[in-house]
Amino acid sequence: MISLRKFVDSARAELPAPILARRASILFSLSVLTMLLSLAASQALLFLAAAVYALHLLRDRPTMRFLPVKLPLALFIFFTVLSIYWATNPVVGWFAVRKLALFLIWLLAVNLIASVRHLRMLMQALFLEAAVAGTVGIVQFILQFREVRALHPGRFYLYMISTRIHGLMGHWMNFGGQEMLVFAVLLAFLLLSPRSGTRDSGIGNRGSGVGSGVSGVGSGEPEIVERSAKEAVLPPESRVPSPESRLWWIVMAVVALAIALNFTRGVWLGCFVATFYLVARWKARWLWALPVLVAISYLASPSLVRHRVWLAFHPTQDPALSIRLEMWGVGLRMMRAHPLVGVGPNNIVEVYALYLPPGRSPEAGFHEHMHNDFMQFGAERGLPCLAAWVWLMAALGWHIWRARRRIRAQRWVADGAFAAWLAILAEGCFEFNFGTSPVLMVFLFATAAPFVAGRIERRQENA
Repeated sequence: MISLRKFVDSARAELPAPILARRASILFSLSVLTMLLSLAASQALLFLAAAVYALHLLRDRPTMRFLPVKLPLALFIFFTVLSIYWATNPVVGWFAVRKLALFLIWLLAVNLIASVRHLRMLMQALFLEAAVAGTVGIVQFILQFREVRALHPGRFYLYMISTRIHGLMGHWMNFGGQEMLVFAVLLAFLLLSPRSGTRDSGIGNRGSGVGSGVSGVGSGEPEIVERSAKEAVLPPESRVPSPESRLWWIVMAVVALAIALNFTRGVWLGCFVATFYLVARWKARWLWALPVLVAISYLASPSLVRHRVWLAFHPTQDPALSIRLEMWGVGLRMMRAHPLVGVGPNNIVEVYALYLPPGRSPEAGFHEHMHNDFMQFGAERGLPCLAAWVWLMAALGWHIWRARRRIRAQRWVADGAFAAWLAILAEGCFEFNFGTSPVLMVFLFATAAPFVAGRIERRQENA
């Protein structure tokens, strides 16, 4: 049994050496570890970490790194702030500016995560927390199912969709978006991590998972690369799932079931796109099985799920889709009327009725945003801001792709980040997920991970 002192010493070895950087790293790690549990706690810890890191910059003057997307991000922030001054209600617009502070996650991640083991521990902790949140969601579904069946048997579908599970978050969209992003990274870990699920004659079975001996600088990383290369050529029959691998597959099953019971079709689409990419990276010849699996899952699903899917292809019979069509028409009219600055952040609901066709009243439902990332930024912040955001997302995807080509031992991290990037873009066609803080925070951390892994590998090569 490892002593507490040895555990603490081992943990400290994974952190930056300067005392202020170490404290900022601990605070940032705690922020990541509470992303799926408490938004308030996670954001408070994030800003504390940023404050301590700022003191570190002032006192120790280290080299500060950032993701290679500084210019499009700066333009996106500039046009967001600019649009506020032409808004009908500028006061509510400043709430959108406050959310821009969440991009500190990119800055802190690439500067405060000092070892592969540290990064891997944070990832695995998020996987476990997603399973905990998913378990809470599954229990919520069981309780809601019983209540609705007893009280509203004639309107079962309507009430089940209106009271969807939300896990530990306040809304089902937040919960579903977070679970979707964790699903993408976890699937990459299971399919593509060379050390996450094999047990063979001594190769790769040592140190799998947390406490694997991947301890950053001078910790035997060349050995990891060598073992990974050996595992890559092992015959399939020698890659026996380890007990740890089975644990992570159980975690995946819980997360996937929670996503299914969340009944958010945009999240389902994002998961499918992420799965398609990761299976193509894993074994492309198995891509044909995905449509078959989807068809079998559809036929074997409860009638509630089948009806939910059926309505996706009949928008006039689904209020959730018909109201989106109305919103997107309103958004186009807003962009024509205010192409440069939009109607102002968080001002959609203020002026929504003014952009409906003459004589029409808005459909009953939620009108505070456009349920589409592209439409949202163009309508509320103007076409220049939309162009900056598209550039930001395209540049982010391109640089993740380039980072993937350079990373060796931890390439699954880049594949997971790219899958999460694809998932959020796919879901973002039907939901304003980039404006949702709980989802955005997980996305920013997941997409920072490849640059963290790449920086650590380059440092070890130069050591």
